[in-house]
Formats: sequence, structure tokens, C-alpha cells
Amino acid sequence: MEIRIGTGYDVHRLVDGRKLIIGGVDIPHAKGLLGHSDADVLLHAICDALLGAAGLGDIGRHFPDTDGKYKGMSSTTLLSEVNRLLADHGYRVNNIDATIVAEKPKMAPQVPGMIANIASSVASDTSAINVKATTTEGLGSIGRGEGIAAHAVCTITRADQHKGR
Repeated sequence: MEIRIGTGYDVHRLVDGRKLIIGGVDIPHAKGLLGHSDADVLLHAICDALLGAAGLGDIGRHFPDTDGKYKGMSSTTLLSEVNRLLADHGYRVNNIDATIVAEKPKMAPQVPGMIANIASSVASDTSAINVKATTTEGLGSIGRGEGIAAHAVCTITRADQHKGR
């Protein structure tokens, strides 16, 4: 069985006047992430991990921030599109493991919704998706509450290797 591995990372600055969307979940918070789309760091890191595993470049190559059609777009839509690209190239998501790095707000209550959104976007079972959260213990720009980051690792396999799943 061919297993391909990908990693992804994203970080966005927190600013006033934006919604905080992480993992496709609208999280109550005084600030939101700055970006061309909805700036969902978790889903962007996952997109990069999946694209990398398939050898298809990165999120900026497929959804450039210079293209107005992606302005304000939901990253669940972007992740679904990445999943379609994988399928077009004969791949399917095997599993995703991701970590959100944020000082505030607490992410744990939102994780089940994030997992459900990710699983739906990649046509996978929730048991194949894992999301964790951590802080930087007050260190650096994330520790000062200036931004939020996310890391993701995934494995993909050939779609024809998923018999019965």
C-alpha cells in the first residue's frame, strides 16, 4: 500500500473587526484572523498538508490571494476543493492530525465541531480526524495574543486502496 505524508503550517494575525473562524467554527472572541479568505489557520494548514502529500503544491498556488473570487471565502469550501483535487489525482484522505497554537480563546469546547467540519469537507469519517490545541505559555507573538497558528500532518493513499472503507 502506498502511503503519502504531508505537512502544513499557517499563521495569521489577530485583528479587530473580523470573525474568528477556526476549523470552520465561528468562535466568540474579541478579535478575528486577518486574511484574504476567512483566514482559517487550521483549515489552511490542512489544505497545505494534503496538497503537499499529493505533490500538488500549496494553497497559494491553487487559491491565490490576488484572485478576488477567494476574498472572504469559507475555508471549508477551499478544503472541499482540495479534496476534489486529490480525488482527481486518484488520492483519498487516510487521516489528518492537526494542532492549533493559540493563547486565547480556549479551543477545547470547539474541537468536536471542527472535527465534524473537516471530516465532512474531506469525505472522511470523524475517527480519521484529530485536532488538538496548545498555547505557547505566553512566549512570542502568539503568546502575546497577536496571532494564531496551526500545524497539520496527513496521510493519503490511492483511492482504489480504500475498499470497504
